[in-house]
Amino acid sequence: MTTPSPSPATTPSRLRVVIGEDSVLLLAGLVKLLEGAGFEVAATAGDGTALVEAVGRERPDVVIADVRMPPSYTDEGIRAALLIREQWPATAILVLSQYVEERYAADLLSANTSSVGYLLKDRVADVTEFLDALRRVAAGGTALDPEVVAQLLVRRGPDPLAALTQRERDVLALMAEGRSNTEIAASLVITDSAVSKHINSIFTKLGLHPGDTGHRRVLAVLRYLGTGPAA
Repeated sequence: MTTPSPSPATTPSRLRVVIGEDSVLLLAGLVKLLEGAGFEVAATAGDGTALVEAVGRERPDVVIADVRMPPSYTDEGIRAALLIREQWPATAILVLSQYVEERYAADLLSANTSSVGYLLKDRVADVTEFLDALRRVAAGGTALDPEVVAQLLVRRGPDPLAALTQRERDVLALMAEGRSNTEIAASLVITDSAVSKHINSIFTKLGLHPGDTGHRRVLAVLRYLGTGPAA
């Protein structure tokens, strides 16, 4: 007798997601996309309060939250995301926004850049990139929309990175998007070892010493985005 394979719903590695989105069409599209990609959509919510309640009830691996949600359509979604990170820090958060709102991105990144993402809704149309970003965030990484990075740089003011070469800036920009060393190498058409050398040089120039191991990459990104302390 052949033992049947476990269904996708019972596969231990299947990531559970809670979605906070008030647009019926976008929500339906996200649910279909995620379920087709092997995720389990544990719950959905149409406002910030319901989103927090759903996360408390379902304890998902990752939350997808719209920045602007009912009733005021201002910052309910981002406030819910910040509350979720405070109450359930192990839960990954991917925030979606119609436009770049750098204040909200800075608020989300100010406490911890692990397991967090901020993307424009247009990125959802690029299914491969969106799913890659979601998986990266769920795995403890960072996924920042290039437009969000650009806006945060404009907000930053005086450049604390004047000592970096253009190539080092390119590497750091990709680090800020949450890219791994291998992905950075592929994007810049250089070797992995060259990326490692550039990153070590960035750490040195930013005054991030070996004693900060495990945190230097995050500190470098925060310095780059202007949300971290100066050297």
